[in-house]
Amino acid sequence: MIQNYKIITLCGSTRFKDEYMEVQKNLSLQGNIVISVGLFGHSGDEEVWKPGVKEMLDDMHLRKIDLADEIFVVNVNGYIGESTRREIAYAQKTGKKVNYLVPVVG
Repeated sequence: MIQNYKIITLCGSTRFKDEYMEVQKNLSLQGNIVISVGLFGHSGDEEVWKPGVKEMLDDMHLRKIDLADEIFVVNVNGYIGESTRREIAYAQKTGKKVNYLVPVVG
């Protein structure tokens, strides 16, 4: 029997690699298909900072949001950076549900 799994794309600062891995594990165990980032630029993946790579990855992440039913923001201690804010706005504009690791007030 084929299940109808929800697809969730993770968003947030790549400085939170450990938290990304924990969220990915938990959401997967809850029966979701989880799409994450390909590289953790703020956690040691230096390739991100080569010319054109970050721009490509940022655009690719929007396509990952397109594939998803919703996004899950890994906002450790409530931190949401500029790129993540852009991804949240894109998700909302395209009608995606947005969930957060740390509840957002306001």
